Amino acid sequence: MRLGVLDIGSNTLHLLVVDAYEGARPLPAFSHKIELQLVELIGEDGAITPDGAERLESFAAECVDIAEDKGVEEFIGFATSAIRDATNGEQILRGIRERTGLNLAVLDGADEARMTFLAVRRWFGWSAGRLLVLDIGGGSLEMASGFDEMPEVARSAPFGAARLTKDWLSGDPPDEDSVRALRRHVRSGIAKVVGELVRYGRPDRVVATSKTFRQLARVCGAAPSTEGFYTPRSLRRADLVEWLPKLSRMRTAERAELPGVSAARAGQLLAGAIVADAALDLFGADHVDICPWALREGVILRRLDGLQDQWL
Repeated sequence: MRLGVLDIGSNTLHLLVVDAYEGARPLPAFSHKIELQLVELIGEDGAITPDGAERLESFAAECVDIAEDKGVEEFIGFATSAIRDATNGEQILRGIRERTGLNLAVLDGADEARMTFLAVRRWFGWSAGRLLVLDIGGGSLEMASGFDEMPEVARSAPFGAARLTKDWLSGDPPDEDSVRALRRHVRSGIAKVVGELVRYGRPDRVVATSKTFRQLARVCGAAPSTEGFYTPRSLRRADLVEWLPKLSRMRTAERAELPGVSAARAGQLLAGAIVADAALDLFGADHVDICPWALREGVILRRLDGLQDQWL
């Protein structure tokens, strides 16, 4: 089966085409994405701007055409926090549906955390034991913990790297007071849910997903992408603590020159580092393992689970 998945994220719009086979992992066949950064296209009224809406619709229509060209049999589309939180989110979805015929599902924060957790469990397997999974998106931070394929606890907090950068870090580089205020804000918010996430037991393995964590890991010395998809990567908190003051003093253009950091994400890197450091510290983790699978793969895996009866 060839499956097309359209992911409308707060930073990236991504179409992934995968092939599904009995007993095999989903095999990527084609990828098409743009860095739209929807959070930056939300006005003071909380609505996505007309330009943002038009660009969303155009990309969705382009993806429908690509999916047809690539022989996609089934098309799944979903949106996350930027659409979820926008005051005109329903209007945006209606515009996409009328123009393309796509019915995009809007995942709530807990669903994002659950699907990401599923992807991480499948990647590392049962031998990983109890997992704590952290994912820093553009609009929110997802946290989930558990021992099975679905987490016992799944939480979402409005601590996405793009959102925090827009709301808290206006300077380039930001002033020390802004950085300190953001640090307090993030830590107090995460501290409120730590007890819920470890109530059933401390994790055997702490895992991080998302572009933000991958970029931070690369800055702190993890293997580059050229070493392959399956190369183990991790992020040590000690290295992150060493880099934080450096990142806070850098301009966006300087961060963009760091290894593994894209120009589109460079402005968000400091906020992401503040969230990552707070999460690792408050959960008592001296490092996190980086998982290449995340929300999108979790959605794919959940859909493929529904095909099992067809394969028996």
